[in-house]
Amino acid sequence: MPPLTVWYNTRCPVCNAGINWQRSRLVQMARAGAIEFRDIGQEPDALRRFGAGVEDVRRRLHAVDGNDRLYIGIDCAIEIWRRTPGDAWLARYAGSRWLRPIARFGYDRFADLLYAWNRSRRHW
Repeated sequence: MPPLTVWYNTRCPVCNAGINWQRSRLVQMARAGAIEFRDIGQEPDALRRFGAGVEDVRRRLHAVDGNDRLYIGIDCAIEIWRRTPGDAWLARYAGSRWLRPIARFGYDRFADLLYAWNRSRRHW
């Protein structure tokens, strides 16, 4: 499995808590260089080659794998779950052909609400 770099907004309390929890479950993978979590606020141009900027990452998780493939939103979450011990079943389930559209819809609606909340609280 190619390494994965996940970009997120560390100033969002919900995002930061979720990534910190996930990171603690992936310590061995992180040490091996298989996954890395990075703050888009520290490197705002990191995803420019994909046409994504800071606001895009503030709205939805983004990740790039070792093959330079971009994952956004639920697809990013699925890639993280694929690499998380004990969560491969969740990746298979959420990534299945029949459930992925529903998972994407749910993720996107939650992300929209979280983005609006972060903007109202100025978590930038």
